[in-house]
Amino acid sequence: MNNRSALAPWIRRFLMEYLIGERNLARNTQRSYRDAVRLLVVFTAARTHRKVDELLIPDIDADLLRAFLQHIEEKRKCSVSSRNQRLAAIHALAGFIAERCPEYLDWCAQLRAVRSKRSVPTPVCYLEKPEIDALLDAPSPVTKLGCRDRALLLFLYNSGARADEAAKLCIEDLSLHSGADGTLSSVCLHGKGGKVRICPLWASTTITLRNLVAGRNIKERVFLNRRSEPLTRFGIHEIVTRYARAAMGRVPEMRKKRIGPHTIRHTTATHLLRAGVDINTIRAWLGHVSINTTNIYAETDLEMKAKALGLCAVKSKRSAKHWRDNHDLMAFLGQL
Repeated sequence: MNNRSALAPWIRRFLMEYLIGERNLARNTQRSYRDAVRLLVVFTAARTHRKVDELLIPDIDADLLRAFLQHIEEKRKCSVSSRNQRLAAIHALAGFIAERCPEYLDWCAQLRAVRSKRSVPTPVCYLEKPEIDALLDAPSPVTKLGCRDRALLLFLYNSGARADEAAKLCIEDLSLHSGADGTLSSVCLHGKGGKVRICPLWASTTITLRNLVAGRNIKERVFLNRRSEPLTRFGIHEIVTRYARAAMGRVPEMRKKRIGPHTIRHTTATHLLRAGVDINTIRAWLGHVSINTTNIYAETDLEMKAKALGLCAVKSKRSAKHWRDNHDLMAFLGQL
């Protein structure tokens, strides 16, 4: 590298070598980091009146970083969580440069001194049992696409899979058994960071999926569009939101909720918790790294809180009855 202070070569190494080669981060995470760096570079070039390929590392200081974060909040209308996500990506870039170029350790420390902003947690949105039933009944059972969509919705509810996991699901990832010999059907899901987990499948899900993939190559994706091409996560999101709108006619309470594939994932976790499934089992079911992520369902489920409140409720006191009012006792004492 001829000019160690040039920003462009460091960004290329960060995106191509570090994120992919060293960290092996998920593709969506790579894109998130890339977008954060791109926004910062464009903002810095506008502030310094330079071309993006002429930017130097010192051009990005703590004051400029604070101005950038304010810009994406006010101008781009980013939420606090998105703002913090962009900041984390920039901190990672600064650390990457400082580790390989020690003269920028102080520069890195100044950038990392810019702290993330405290955000108010958004309540988890999930569907009650009548609402998820209405969603599952929305697809037409007599059309090919309707059968595919019902299989997709049922699979999402059964497995708690993310939209991206469902989009990448191949037929060879399914282990569909008749159940006559007591063997349970299951699915192998490939989650974030290359993590793999096994989830059991209900008999109804097994039958629906078996009908969907009958006679097809095991290397094909399970869920295909009308052109027999793999559904993307965006296509899955559109399918879920379309049937959610249709289900709102039957269950008007659903109009108050913003429903997407992740809502079904939250619903799966909440209903498992209500059924008495151990929180660690739910964590493994959903593929969470930390148990703290799974604990949000225990905190937001009103039904579980109501049951807990009922168990510890103080019972009303009965008025004490004086022993002199007990006629049997008085008669017994009179015979002594």
